[in-house]
Amino acid sequence: IIIIYHYTFFMSIKRKENMNLSDFDYNLPEHLIAQTPLEHRDSSRLLVMGRHSGNIEHRHFYDIADYLRAGDVLILNDSKVIPARIYGKRQCSGGVVETLLLKAVAENEWEALVKPGRKANVGQVIEYGQSLVGTVESVTADGNRIIKFNYNGKNIYEILDKIGNMPIPPYIKEKLSDKNRYQTVYAKHLGSAAAPTAGLHFTKELLNRLKEKGVIIKYVTLHVGLGTFRPVKTEDITKHIMHSEHYFIPEDTEEEIIAAKKQGRRVICVGTTSVRTVESAFDKNINLISRSDDTDIFIYPGYEFKVVDALITNFHLPQSTLMMLVSAFSSREMIMKAYREAIASEYRFFSFGDAMFIV
Repeated sequence: IIIIYHYTFFMSIKRKENMNLSDFDYNLPEHLIAQTPLEHRDSSRLLVMGRHSGNIEHRHFYDIADYLRAGDVLILNDSKVIPARIYGKRQCSGGVVETLLLKAVAENEWEALVKPGRKANVGQVIEYGQSLVGTVESVTADGNRIIKFNYNGKNIYEILDKIGNMPIPPYIKEKLSDKNRYQTVYAKHLGSAAAPTAGLHFTKELLNRLKEKGVIIKYVTLHVGLGTFRPVKTEDITKHIMHSEHYFIPEDTEEEIIAAKKQGRRVICVGTTSVRTVESAFDKNINLISRSDDTDIFIYPGYEFKVVDALITNFHLPQSTLMMLVSAFSSREMIMKAYREAIASEYRFFSFGDAMFIV
């Protein structure tokens, strides 16, 4: 009993040490932050790492077919990014306002991040050209605005497609020449304020190659919100409050996941958004909890995965919740070692950067 007690106490201390924000930090040379996408999506580099062994191989993304086998279920997030960054002028003064639409909260009402926020008080009218006008209805607890829109056109998405800009992250300074490069080739359902970037490496040709090999490709939808980029501000990461995002799982995806888990076939998620979706939607017995819901699941070391057997992902920002998720899938020590090797090998990082396959 004493031995068990001391072992349990030691492990609790170890887990607590791994919960510190500073444990997920690393130094990245600025020139390794990818500013533009490569000409060919699947020509990015691919670091393949054993989930439990930590063994590393260096390949290219078009080699991913060498690591997938017939019967694997590949889960892709088919959410489509909205050209959600729009610029308008305050009706009263003509001052310029930058607005980033985060999510629809009611008919013609959106939660948005507005800059400068101090000029966007309740009742403020903002004109986004002749086709779109917004009125600030309220201010949320975290300082975002609820804006009610009036517009001329079939729907607001039609207008955004004309006047909106892709909401690329602030660490990308180069202008995006082709807005389709911040969309996956299989993007379908409008709703994201940021791209599920692990999927940017796939081409239609590569997906067809995988299908011909017998890989089963299925889709989920999780609309990515700004919270993906919101920094963790508490040193004890367990005190971090995760953002909420809406997901949907089609019936055929549900059925294929359940069949794969029963038959011992692998479920491979493309991106952390797909991971958060399936881990939210199923219980430990692989019974579906909900096909459509909001999730604020926060995955960090110590989490026991129920569905995911392998993960394709990008290289993530230091101290981010995404770093914590991939560390939970392998281990913090192995992930940090892989990141050090990627930096030494001059991999490209973040949204337009290279990829990892943790298997």
